[in-house]
Amino acid sequence: MPFLYGVDGMPATAYATHATPNTEDPSLCLRQAVRNFDLISLFVHGRGAALTAITGIGFRVRRWTTVGSGGTAVVPNPRRIGTTASTVGADKVSALTQGTVSGAVQVAIGCGAAGPGGWVAVNPDAYITVEAGSADELAIDSVCGVTAMPHHVSAEIQE
Repeated sequence: MPFLYGVDGMPATAYATHATPNTEDPSLCLRQAVRNFDLISLFVHGRGAALTAITGIGFRVRRWTTVGSGGTAVVPNPRRIGTTASTVGADKVSALTQGTVSGAVQVAIGCGAAGPGGWVAVNPDAYITVEAGSADELAIDSVCGVTAMPHHVSAEIQE
């Protein structure tokens, strides 16, 4: 049975989309170290307040074949007691630089500026897998037509 983990950045601090409208910006990166992992679900939520215009936030999960750097370490939370340590994650609370080479979009979703959205793999063949020992990472990027739209990103992975 695989180990299941929740990956949640800084829940008390809303991320913000890029300061330049329509520019992709990484919110959360999942980086592999020792074991394979599968991204099995992704949950996003716009945290805009007192908005005077209707807008939304797009999210793209990109696979980079070289590992990026920086960010604030995020320790995935095991769902079961006694589960071994997991994949390393990082969020944009401090400067996050995603990987390079490829950037192939694995899935794209969206949400309202003040509402929820998400993606759940329909079956195991739809999991987004990163192999152990590879230099791959998954970057969850946000993009919005307005400046610095607050949002939140969380995910579930299994190893």
